[in-house]
Amino acid sequence: MKLTDRDYQLLLEFRTGLRQFFRWSETQAAAAGVTPAQHQLLLVIRGQPDSRGPTIGDVADSLLLRHHSAVELVDRAETAALVRRAADVDDGRIVRVRLTAKGRRVLERLAEASLEELSRLAPRMRGLYDGLDLSDDGARLVGTGSARRRT
Repeated sequence: MKLTDRDYQLLLEFRTGLRQFFRWSETQAAAAGVTPAQHQLLLVIRGQPDSRGPTIGDVADSLLLRHHSAVELVDRAETAALVRRAADVDDGRIVRVRLTAKGRRVLERLAEASLEELSRLAPRMRGLYDGLDLSDDGARLVGTGSARRRT
């Protein structure tokens, strides 16, 4: 596999765009009075397909954290009145995490702002994405002849 100069330029543009969005998101979280990790936690809870809410293990998996780190994050968010723990209705040994009214309000503001920012970044990021051929045999940049394995 031989990467071209353009391949490296596109990778840099993509990573730079992601880093800019994450930096912007961190600033928004701070302005809303939460940490970036708490913002991510709120999104994990709200975005969870299970209406009962995620378990601590689900939170850890989604945020790529160790279990004890997820417990500490939930502890801090609970102290800030953003989330609450509740026993699972079917199995009382399982603890679920849910948003409080305050947590829902904070997340809603942050999510609306994030979607606006993503719509602003979309044309630039879409151009990078559209330059990829994501066929089943591996990703490659269209027109460059270079191939990469998807990870």
